[in-house]
Amino acid sequence: MAPLARPATLADLLARPDRDQIELVGGELVPKAAPTAEHGRGQGATVGSLRRRFDRKPGGRWPGGWWFAAETHVQYPAGVVFCHDLVAWRRDRVPEFPTGFAVRARPDWVCEVLSPRDEKRDFVDKPRIMHAADVPHYWILDVQEKLLIVHRWSVDGYTMVLSAGADETVRAEPFDAVELRVAVLFGDDDDDD
Repeated sequence: MAPLARPATLADLLARPDRDQIELVGGELVPKAAPTAEHGRGQGATVGSLRRRFDRKPGGRWPGGWWFAAETHVQYPAGVVFCHDLVAWRRDRVPEFPTGFAVRARPDWVCEVLSPRDEKRDFVDKPRIMHAADVPHYWILDVQEKLLIVHRWSVDGYTMVLSAGADETVRAEPFDAVELRVAVLFGDDDDDD
């Protein structure tokens, strides 16, 4: 990707035909790593499991109260646009499903599925920007090691509140109203609740 003679903007990102796999970070247009099959499976299994229980109005058998999306570009202050693997908003805070490119409503939960080429971005760059924007919850799924890492916003930065392997069943905030079998998040087990 040829660098621009000036810092890139959202308009530059919007003008690109391949914008779906590009992020805007520090005035640069940066490609996301091409996802592996394991990445796609983990992403699909996670959003499927959570969406079934939470992507609905509150009430009924499942807790509800959330909007979910995958591969969604979210605009943060300072002209940063991340394409998150998974993102969600609490319906009581964002009453209508956020739309457009890039979404401007701050997420309440972000989940990144680790890609070998994007580890620094997922562990360093994104958490710094999201913390400054007050995103309350940040998950990382490591599909190679079969790990779920759950972070919660705190004044000093994100605090890891849970790390779990595929053989565990957990209550992972902010979705701790139900137990989640971690293996389900990687597509390694059936989600038969």
